[in-house]
Amino acid sequence: MALDKQRIVAEAVALLDAEGLDGVTTRRLAARLGVKSPTLYWHVPNKAALVTAIAEAILEQQFPELTPPGPAERWQDWLIGLAERLRRALLAHPDGARVISLSQLSLKMAAISELAMSALVGRGIPLRRARLIVLTVERFTVGFVLEEQAPRPDVEGFDMDAFATAFPTVIAGVTEYFQPGRTVDDLFRDCLEEIVGGT
Repeated sequence: MALDKQRIVAEAVALLDAEGLDGVTTRRLAARLGVKSPTLYWHVPNKAALVTAIAEAILEQQFPELTPPGPAERWQDWLIGLAERLRRALLAHPDGARVISLSQLSLKMAAISELAMSALVGRGIPLRRARLIVLTVERFTVGFVLEEQAPRPDVEGFDMDAFATAFPTVIAGVTEYFQPGRTVDDLFRDCLEEIVGGT
């Protein structure tokens, strides 16, 4: 089978799913493709370019098309929906948030930002404010998923009773929020509504 960038990226995403981002190396990728590492450099010159290509593939799965809010749609609801799609894209792959945070040259992420900012400007929001709103929502989303995808802490030997005594308001807040049926998805959306609602 001919080696092209599309095949390389598809295999890199599969390697990400199998090994996580730390397992995505040119050596392992070349082995999966049955080629020597230097062959990959014809298509992806370095690890940063490979990570960016993976980011593009991850985002494309959730954002095959980009559409602005409808005429009757509140921009706040549309922007929250956009962030929820971004979160789904990141959660679909191990270390998805790390991949996106490392791919500063992602054209797809730039297109998402462009659409969001232009949509807000089109609703009469000044450019500076539109940029800050979009930047805050995007960075909150990536940061939220970074925490979701982080390894769980080792709680062996951790004194939860002492923690609860030292931080009673934190514990009360967590306990009050997570009533039966309320999930992390609800927390994500509620946080977004606080961010966007405050604008």
